[in-house]
Amino acid sequence: EKQVFQLRAHMYQARSLFAADSSGLSDPFARVFFISQSQCTEVLNETLCPTWDQLLVFDNVELYGEAHEMRDDPPIIVIEIYDQDTVGKADFMGRTFAKPVVKMADEEYCPPRFPPQLEYYQIYRGNSTAGDLLAAFELLQIGPGGKSDLPPIDGPTDMDRGPILPVPLGIRPVLSKYRVEVTALGHQMFMFSIVWGRRTSLWVSGGQEGSNDSLGTKTSPHPALDNQHTFASQDLPENELLHPPLNIRVVDCRAFGRYTLVGSHAVSSLRKFIYRPPDRKAQHWNMTG
Repeated sequence: EKQVFQLRAHMYQARSLFAADSSGLSDPFARVFFISQSQCTEVLNETLCPTWDQLLVFDNVELYGEAHEMRDDPPIIVIEIYDQDTVGKADFMGRTFAKPVVKMADEEYCPPRFPPQLEYYQIYRGNSTAGDLLAAFELLQIGPGGKSDLPPIDGPTDMDRGPILPVPLGIRPVLSKYRVEVTALGHQMFMFSIVWGRRTSLWVSGGQEGSNDSLGTKTSPHPALDNQHTFASQDLPENELLHPPLNIRVVDCRAFGRYTLVGSHAVSSLRKFIYRPPDRKAQHWNMTG
């Protein structure tokens, strides 16, 4: 018995991906495979925590079997992450699998099953872990009324991105403004074939925004870091579990705009560093009450 569906792949973000380039970063995109169809997200440059915020829609997916079988045991979705190279084919970075939440034509699109919630899926590169994918997948049966009976895709829209659909409201996380400040204190760095007179830079990135700030010319074979880096305000999820990690890299700047990665570190959770300003109204009430 043939059943016709629409698959919606809500590809929001990935974190802690494999560093495929010599810079310690990657140019990642995701390819989603389902039955005989596949689609790709955008390529985001120089990041290990891409926020694609993209909805991929697979129309007219034909499956064969009983309706209850489709609902209880839908086919597996395969998601592969690649690093886009300027020359040659893309490099494989990892793979993960997911099962969609299924809605049959005679079911209501309402809580608790719909809309689906974003989940983390572990990405594997061989037997090793290679990051996490934050996404949600739903498989919607197309009934006799056609696609007009499917639940609408609820904005927002981004005219700058053209035909690319963002993850709909109700599925995408609620965002708040954060200001991220990083202070680098003095520390003796390991000697890394560094020639005196070149510069060492500390590069910090979180999510899609980062800063590349030079720490000055070396005066010794073991340069010390003593500088402060302040990020502009950026939008991060209110749910702290969805915050991207903070990636810190030290690079050796060389001639002709080249640089070599000296070392890197990822702060996987910013939870213990979060400062919340006191509620002034509550303070005033406590003082006057």
